[in-house]
Amino acid sequence: MSNVKINLRGDVREFPSGVTGYEVAQSIGAGLAKAACAVSVNGEVRDLRLPIEEDCELTVLTFDDADGKHAYWHSTSHIMAQAIQHLYPQTLFTIGPAIENGFYYDIDCDVTFTPEILEKIEDEMKKIIKEDLPIERYALSREAALEKMSSNPYKVELISDLPEGEEISFYSQGDFTDLCAGPHIMSTGRIGAVKLLNVTGAYWRADANNKMLQRVYGISFPKASQLNDYLTMLEEARKRDHRKLGRDLGLFAFRDEAPGFPFYLPKGMVLKNTLIDYWRGVHKRWDYVEISTPQIMKRTLWETSGHWDHYKDNMYTTVIDDEDFAIKPMNCPGSILVYDLAPHSYRDLPLRYGELGLVHRHELSGALHGMFRVRCFTQDDAHILLAKDQIKDEVIRIAQLFDEVYSLFGLKYKIELSTMPDDHIGSVEDWDIATAALADAITSIGKEYTINPGDGAFYGPKLDFHISDCLNRTWQCGTIQLDYQLPGRFNIEYTGDDGEKHTPVMIHRVVFGSIERFIGIITEHFAGAFPTWLAPVQVKVIPISEKHVEYASKVLAELESNGIRAEADFRNEKMGYKIREAQLQKIPYMLVVGDKEAESGTVSLRSRRSGDEGTVAIDEFIRNIREEIDSRAL
Repeated sequence: MSNVKINLRGDVREFPSGVTGYEVAQSIGAGLAKAACAVSVNGEVRDLRLPIEEDCELTVLTFDDADGKHAYWHSTSHIMAQAIQHLYPQTLFTIGPAIENGFYYDIDCDVTFTPEILEKIEDEMKKIIKEDLPIERYALSREAALEKMSSNPYKVELISDLPEGEEISFYSQGDFTDLCAGPHIMSTGRIGAVKLLNVTGAYWRADANNKMLQRVYGISFPKASQLNDYLTMLEEARKRDHRKLGRDLGLFAFRDEAPGFPFYLPKGMVLKNTLIDYWRGVHKRWDYVEISTPQIMKRTLWETSGHWDHYKDNMYTTVIDDEDFAIKPMNCPGSILVYDLAPHSYRDLPLRYGELGLVHRHELSGALHGMFRVRCFTQDDAHILLAKDQIKDEVIRIAQLFDEVYSLFGLKYKIELSTMPDDHIGSVEDWDIATAALADAITSIGKEYTINPGDGAFYGPKLDFHISDCLNRTWQCGTIQLDYQLPGRFNIEYTGDDGEKHTPVMIHRVVFGSIERFIGIITEHFAGAFPTWLAPVQVKVIPISEKHVEYASKVLAELESNGIRAEADFRNEKMGYKIREAQLQKIPYMLVVGDKEAESGTVSLRSRRSGDEGTVAIDEFIRNIREEIDSRAL
């Protein structure tokens, strides 16, 4: 039998051809083999059981790796399905994938799964885990697979959609078998701790014309302590839920009369406008000019841009004077029309258009989620027209702007490079050049990135900036999309230094992603206790009694004349009640005034951060808070 050379992070070892990833892990150490969830062979994630018959680079993936987690959670979804099969044998199973945090399984069952039933399923899962059942993989022909799954119409449909002639893999553990591409861990006993979280409804294949299924969500970890930490984080996240905080703090609301369309309340408008003012200041410093383009434009525009063919299902359309129009889902075609209003030369480039454009996208009702997923939002767009030799410098410049913005909010981030999807326009050569340009720009400034294959926009590759909040949850906000296609489709040009006409390249980029989503993110990140510069109300003035209202009014007027957002509580309520309510509203500062303060021209200062801070002169307080606001301190 011939041997294969396997490179294990620089350590090259020889193994008999046909060795499995699990056997390689065993050769390194029993601890690694026990922790192994999958392997990466020349960058491809593979099952531990598959034979290796070629020289390769191999990495053993554990729960600490993203792809290892995926295999671990996918395996747990099968354990959940097996437990459900034991308790409710009539259940039909559809798909049960791993997701970003845990797993789910969509099931067709006449029994409605209550919290009590989830506990039963969880107990049954623990029995299956304790049995330490080996998980085995095998493959069948299409015909044999259809016969095996003939009693489950959902699996039959999935198999029927697979390419002709392809072997179809199954995984078995004890009395349970599932159609699955894998990879999976070696046995059920490798799961340390498990928790079923909740049940929601989900249409089969996300099609509202299909049957509504039950989607059961869960999570698992190698150690019980990891599960406890995760559940603690979930509880903290519930306390920070932006939908509840938005309502309690008077920021925004949602109504059944307009599903997916947010209503901004007065304090929410202060927050939004403060963010926008900051955005405008940053972009002015970085040499952007602001434009505004129409909400509704003709179908012909969207056909030229490619959106009509590639994005129409997400667009709202209307008919005006017997012509088809669309409400814009994106701002980019409008920026091109602005560019095309005047001739340009190489001396004008890069030309940076910023636009706070209100866009509308049709989202399925089941996908709507507070400010995180809405049907209309203000996209903090910019479109940059430039020459090809300017790409690297401009991407560096944009990345530096992003770093400035995210650092202000105390948000760390990671960068992901998304490459060409199947549904793309333009030549592969152009895509390769564009992708390499983005990668080169990021690495040249010492930043790292990961590859997200096939997830680029249909017109070009992109860099996505995933920010992490205080609970280490990640959110995709900023994006830099390089587009060789759209300028050519609209035939826009500039005159080069050679006197010839050239087609510019277009960069699409957003920093916040959308104002609405970013507001949702920072509401949870700060738990509603916004930094003073962002807080809708920065100071609450509280007179001790009615006779102190006159002095409180003077304090209020002085604050407002210094550009400080302040309110006074003149209600005939007890002091403790007023202070408690201001605390619940998460107002950064409270100024309590009575006889002593009125006589001395001072205020009794209470801060959200430190509580009672004693007596301070009003001009000193104004000087300090102005410095805090002007520096945009966290």
